[in-house]
Amino acid sequence: MLEVTIVYGFINSVILALIALGFSLTFGISGVANFAYGSMYILSGYAVWILMHKAGIPFVAAALIAVVLTAALGSLLYRFVLLRVRGMEISEVIVTFGTGLAIIELFRYLGFTGFEYTLPVFTDGTVLIGGVYVDHQRLWIVVIGVALAVGLYFFTHYTKLGLAFRGIAQDERTALSLGINSDRIAELSVAMGAGLAAVAAITILPRGTISVNDGYDVLINAMAVCIVGGLGSTVGVVAAAFLIGYAQMITDAFSGPHWKMIVSLVAILVILVIKPSGLFGKQKELEERI
Repeated sequence: MLEVTIVYGFINSVILALIALGFSLTFGISGVANFAYGSMYILSGYAVWILMHKAGIPFVAAALIAVVLTAALGSLLYRFVLLRVRGMEISEVIVTFGTGLAIIELFRYLGFTGFEYTLPVFTDGTVLIGGVYVDHQRLWIVVIGVALAVGLYFFTHYTKLGLAFRGIAQDERTALSLGINSDRIAELSVAMGAGLAAVAAITILPRGTISVNDGYDVLINAMAVCIVGGLGSTVGVVAAAFLIGYAQMITDAFSGPHWKMIVSLVAILVILVIKPSGLFGKQKELEERI
């Protein structure tokens, strides 16, 4: 039991980090909490399935197309909707949540429910790790999750575009004075966040079936990880993912899987009461000092 909790707790933590990276990136750069994030996750999964089964496109090509299309949707969402309400937090929440709800309910209306909506695993087989059998797909999740987290850190710290992202996030007015187009950077951040949601979906969904209800679970988990870790902090996302990930596995082991989502909700409530900025966030403390 202990070995299973340790191994699968680690995998569950990486899954949560992978899910939350795109949400954290978008909020950290643009300041927009994209409540359509969960629907974009589901949209990309269904897009791959449709491209494979209706258009006859191979899985790899379908996955790449789905990532590009989802990123493009994020860009369009910002350009034609968010740009007009940016800075009005309540309006941002309403339009993104409304968009996400519309996407999810559209798939439900079109009849995309059932066990036939699945994505193929990357490779078949299992390996023995610490006395626990782990399938190849979960290993792919770990590899891709770690690669994306490390890659995102280096992107934001050592590339010209990534530094522009950080500049806008830290001081938008100063960045504007240096010729950085804040709206363009914000649009790119929403697009990249949506693209990361698609990558997460294509990597995680082969473990089971695609369900429209998963969109809500993905949004809640992404929010929990980002709020606990500190919105906009990649290090915080990783730390919070492991904290919540292992808490979910322990809860699963002793209380059953139906209590796992409660862990995310409780984590949100506790951190908002104790440290509203999150474990690695500084926004609240700065506001209080000012």
